[in-house]
Amino acid sequence: MKNKDADQIEAVRKVQKYIESHLNNRITLMDLSRVSGYSQWHIERLFKELTGKTPFEYIRAMRLTKAAFSLRDDLESKKILDVALDYVFDSHEGFTRAFSKQFGIAPKAYQKRPQPIPLFLPYPVISPHLDSEKRSVTNMSEEKKVRTVFVQVIERPERKAIIKRGIKATNYYEYCEEVDCNVWGMLISIKEALFEAAGFWLPDRMIKPGTSKYVQGVEVALDYDGTIPEGFEIINLPPSKVMIFQGEPFDDEDFESAIYEVWDTIKRYNPNIYGFEWADDENPRFQLEPQGYRGYIEGRPVKEVTTK
Repeated sequence: MKNKDADQIEAVRKVQKYIESHLNNRITLMDLSRVSGYSQWHIERLFKELTGKTPFEYIRAMRLTKAAFSLRDDLESKKILDVALDYVFDSHEGFTRAFSKQFGIAPKAYQKRPQPIPLFLPYPVISPHLDSEKRSVTNMSEEKKVRTVFVQVIERPERKAIIKRGIKATNYYEYCEEVDCNVWGMLISIKEALFEAAGFWLPDRMIKPGTSKYVQGVEVALDYDGTIPEGFEIINLPPSKVMIFQGEPFDDEDFESAIYEVWDTIKRYNPNIYGFEWADDENPRFQLEPQGYRGYIEGRPVKEVTTK
């Protein structure tokens, strides 16, 4: 993101929120000007600088992604024209052309047999840079009192994971620089996913020479025989117990602090008290997408302590 003052960033953020809440309605540049408080010319230029897309490129990509979800998940097999009209396309033909250009497959073919496609996932322009996990958690605790972190242990069966490796990445931002933040859009399009897409820290035994510890992926059933997107691979994951750490809900602009609060808890947490020990050498540790309404969630593999 280029350096902009707080007013400009907030203006673009307001436009993003407006677009999201009016996606099924006509949106004009005048609407965006009114919402942002800037002229039509200025908000169009500013929006592209901070998001990489013009407002209408952004709107179209969001509408096509929502339409793809509708085609993939609608059990009633909605007509293509109805989906097109839902997302403000004027005709079946225009929607089909746009969908095919965006995803490389016609909407009818996708509806009949969904496959991984590069969905568009917009991110708020207010996005503090989370450099690494090495920031001092002591300083973090001094800045803000750590809030409640909910902890529970869940079990996951033997399964597979569709992943895309990086080169040297050890965290999300390094991964995005090496690979592409748009990997997430491909992952969430996989209908057969057992759980939501995640960032994984692989145990050493799962890291190939010359590839990264941090990857992004999605878990699927052991008998998965669907499409593996180009550049991705599928790996086996053994049965595991996972200790889930979930922080309190947070405002979007506070997501960095929310992550560090959970990391602080994990660093200080002793699983032995509850009869477990860390098992990071057996299964990946993972993080889910930070979403303010539910708090930051991270899972770390554990195993029961064996008593002699």
